Amino acid sequence: MVNKRRIRVMVAKPGLDGHDRGARIIARAYRDAGFEVVYSGLHQTPEEIVEASIQEDVDMIGLSSLAGAHNYLFPRTVELLREKGADDIIVCGGGIIPDEDIPVLKEKGIKEIFTPGTTLDNIVKWVKENVKPR
Repeated sequence: MVNKRRIRVMVAKPGLDGHDRGARIIARAYRDAGFEVVYSGLHQTPEEIVEASIQEDVDMIGLSSLAGAHNYLFPRTVELLREKGADDIIVCGGGIIPDEDIPVLKEKGIKEIFTPGTTLDNIVKWVKENVKPR
């Protein structure tokens, strides 16, 4: 039997960042691409995001940060997924991320970082090429 399950993505806003317009636009692009989308809402801790992602059986978590805490929040999410035995959930990030932080984040397990100016088509294409239903 062929697995017909759609890619399931959580769009999450960790930390104190209260700006979610970009996250909502990404969530809509994912939905329009045929993905199942779960939106975490604002002000989530990495612990809350990981717990919800496991409960929702997502294939990928897309973290959005505009407040500068990405160097802690993104790797902490990956670390918690590993601790929970859910490290097959792919984590990517987006937002205001300085270029010099991107290699460090990738070393810590973030699969891709999307910065302002990345087209929605390119983001969706990356997900389709790199995320498979679990």
